Amino acid sequence: MSKLELAQVEVAPDKLHPGDLVDTGTTGTHITHPDGSVVEPLHGGGESIFPPFDFDAFPSHLFWLAISFGILFFFVNRVIMPKVGGILEDRRDRIASDLGEASRLSRETDEVIAAYERELSEARQRAYAIAHERREEIKAEQARQQAETEAALGKRIAEAEAEIAARRDAALADVNTIASGAAQAIVQKLSGVAITPEDAGAAVSQAEGARA
Repeated sequence: MSKLELAQVEVAPDKLHPGDLVDTGTTGTHITHPDGSVVEPLHGGGESIFPPFDFDAFPSHLFWLAISFGILFFFVNRVIMPKVGGILEDRRDRIASDLGEASRLSRETDEVIAAYERELSEARQRAYAIAHERREEIKAEQARQQAETEAALGKRIAEAEAEIAARRDAALADVNTIASGAAQAIVQKLSGVAITPEDAGAAVSQAEGARA
């Protein structure tokens, strides 16, 4: 091994002893000597093996892998999982709260709809009752007005009939008077005998009775 290669491992050549293992980092592990005259690769050649594929390093790799896994498991179990669990718990509580709020709003909406339908039904019933009452009032008013009209017409008809009867009687009385006068005049002109109005009226009445 050259001094340059020994310098890469930061070990002074005078501190080395025959048989010491030195890892150069580039050429693998060597057995060297302080004078630098003896340089023997540990695996018998100048070619180094990639550390992950070195079977001799597997126990160390497994050890550090177990340590790393343990640290990672501890970190995840003590730090990450509690935070994730807290987040999931908060989200579950929030979802449960939202579902409860949605259920409450749904119940309130159903109650409002039921109250609206109930009030609408009551309003319809009141409207029907008012319309029926108004219709009955109109019918009663029409019946009353009709009765009043019929009564007024009956009264006017009776008055008209009475007036007609009175005028007829008056006309008949005038006719008898005129007939009596005419009978007096005819008898006096034909016979030259004057008769009294009573005799003339009696004669006219007798003639009407005979005609009837």
